[in-house]
Amino acid sequence: MPDLLIELFSEEIPARMQSKAAADLQSRVTNGLVDAGLTYAGAATYSTPRRLALRVDGLTDRSPDVKEERKGPRVNAPEKAIEGFLRGASVAREDLIERDEKKGRVFYAVIEKPGRSAEEIVAGVLEDTIRNFPWPKSMRWGAGSLRWVRPLHRILCVLSREDGSDVVPLDVDGIVSGRSTEGHRFMAPGAFDVSSFDDYEAKLKRAHVVLDASERADAIWQDATNQAFASGLEVVEDKGLLSEVAGLVEWPVVLMGEIGEEFLELPPEVLQTSMKEHQKFFSVRNPKTGRIERFITVANRETADHGATILAGNQKVLSARLADAKFFWENDLRMAKDHGLTAWSDSLSNVTFHNKLGSQRDRIERIAALAREIAPVVGADADLAEQAARVAKADLASEMVYEFPELQGLMGRYYSDAAGLPPEVGAACQEHYSPLGPSDDVPSAPVSVTVALADKIDTLTGFWAIDEKPTGSKDPFALRRAALGVIRLVLENGLALSLDRFVDEQLVRHKGHLIDGVSDDDVSDLIREIAQHGVFGAAYRTLKAQRDGSETDGLDAMQNEVPDKSVDLLSFFHDRLKVYLRDQGIRHDVIDACISMPGNDDLALLVKRATALQDVLATEDGENLVQGFKRANNILSQAEEKDGVEYSFGADPKFAEDPAEKALFDALTKAEATIAPAMKDQDFGTAMAAMASLRGPVDAFFEAVQVNSEKEILRRNRLNLLSTIRTTCLQVADLTRIEG
Repeated sequence: MPDLLIELFSEEIPARMQSKAAADLQSRVTNGLVDAGLTYAGAATYSTPRRLALRVDGLTDRSPDVKEERKGPRVNAPEKAIEGFLRGASVAREDLIERDEKKGRVFYAVIEKPGRSAEEIVAGVLEDTIRNFPWPKSMRWGAGSLRWVRPLHRILCVLSREDGSDVVPLDVDGIVSGRSTEGHRFMAPGAFDVSSFDDYEAKLKRAHVVLDASERADAIWQDATNQAFASGLEVVEDKGLLSEVAGLVEWPVVLMGEIGEEFLELPPEVLQTSMKEHQKFFSVRNPKTGRIERFITVANRETADHGATILAGNQKVLSARLADAKFFWENDLRMAKDHGLTAWSDSLSNVTFHNKLGSQRDRIERIAALAREIAPVVGADADLAEQAARVAKADLASEMVYEFPELQGLMGRYYSDAAGLPPEVGAACQEHYSPLGPSDDVPSAPVSVTVALADKIDTLTGFWAIDEKPTGSKDPFALRRAALGVIRLVLENGLALSLDRFVDEQLVRHKGHLIDGVSDDDVSDLIREIAQHGVFGAAYRTLKAQRDGSETDGLDAMQNEVPDKSVDLLSFFHDRLKVYLRDQGIRHDVIDACISMPGNDDLALLVKRATALQDVLATEDGENLVQGFKRANNILSQAEEKDGVEYSFGADPKFAEDPAEKALFDALTKAEATIAPAMKDQDFGTAMAAMASLRGPVDAFFEAVQVNSEKEILRRNRLNLLSTIRTTCLQVADLTRIEG
């Protein structure tokens, strides 16, 4: 069985595209081979700046012969139908066979397709792959029609066997396949032939090309850390940068250079960001002081002066870049010390956040107002929370963040400290964007948590207010991330927080600027009432009654807009919570059973309930009780539908005849005495355990008692008893949603 080697040799492929391109090459070629009837033992891809390579081991020599029978029309069918069948099957009339079937004699065509050689199949699959390769950006060059990320120069395609190797012949826009490739552009120019993958990899290494990207990355990291260690320093780890740099070189040569003394007092994050973004340099830190003192660059060649010229050039360019950063830093510090951060915040009135949601300054005002409302719930000082919210985004107007947007928040902390603001304010400036993803740390300081929640809730309610919600895989405003951020802030800080209230308040703030006829007084009055009543509906009714016939067009407009959007947004939170909890191992039906209960806008409470329910369902009593509950619910529902009445008037123990029936009455009374106070205290574990204790009495009842007794009094009493079972269990969770 032959092994296949493919290399597509071109001008430099952007580093960010190499990994996906290698994966696309493997999937398209191997899928094409399998679809054509070939099998293989294994495959692997490789990439360097100038080549994509694929090895396929243990490929079959040819595809199998295929024999297919195709049923045709009846023998006495019209001639045109028979002729159409002959054309479709590509057979002659005399090659047809006849068979007897229930409806008469029928024509059959036997179609034989001989297998094809691996060479023929590989050539077709590879040409199709090259012509239709999914580059995110591609180009044409010369007079040809082929598109590639950069001009494609060579196609190496070889099938190797124990007795030798053969080139798979193909021609793509004048680029003819062969067995030749090239080594390093400068250190080993010129072409050479290869016969197999092992031969290919070994000759490339002799020609100063390390084929495997992970091998290049390991070599870079090991050499960089060794050089830093020898100087008593350490390299700042950056896996993304390491992967990118490994994609920029074929023969990595690690060099360590010095940063000018005049730049060493810049914040380490500024140095790191400037060197990474502009020069693709690694930062080298002094572990004793935390300062960034040197840099690591990776050259693509060895030089006679051991990289001295390269380092000198890099240091010159770096100094120019860092001079800009130093200028921005000093200007910003002077601004923060002389004028504080409010001047920057005020200037954001000229920066649009969204054309329907106003400026960044408008957004700051909304976040500050909401932060003041949230602060008492989180345990933060309301004045500090509002102050932090008003300056948290001030650094967006700074020169440093304008140059390096990725430093927003972090620079806010530096500037807050320079302006003499409380440390809690500076921390909130840095942390209010967090968490940015599932692995990002969650703030725990009360002021930071408050501002982070206000920021994310404002974002979500704002885009909900203008009907810009995520659809399918599209989420241009990162609203799913914002919702997950709210969830993690609440759960990981153990906050008992009613989302309904704050969502309604912020929707009112947004809608107040979007709906004609809504005054500032309407907005203020509604928010005051929401804070008192907890939800929009009660606030609206109270305020409507207070105005007693006076002008209420604004309120009515709000009533038509806010409630539906609030419910929809809470549902969105629940969908995100389901994803989050499924990753924590909680079953989806358990989550649904708890979401259906009152108070589902308190996410911490909801998760506490779900965790307790899952624990109970993991026990034999809990699992069997659900079956007993469902049996009771089904019998009761059928009887209520049949009789046209609701059996919820309370069962009377004096009508109980069977001992199992009496025992169930006693068990329900005992369970209710435990469940009611436990639910009031949000002690879901105790409530769930009490519910699970009903398993034995419920099972015994169904084994011993016929619910639909011929005696009508007994039947009604037993149906009311089933209603008690249902009511008792539904206090804890909506067990109708539990599967199984």
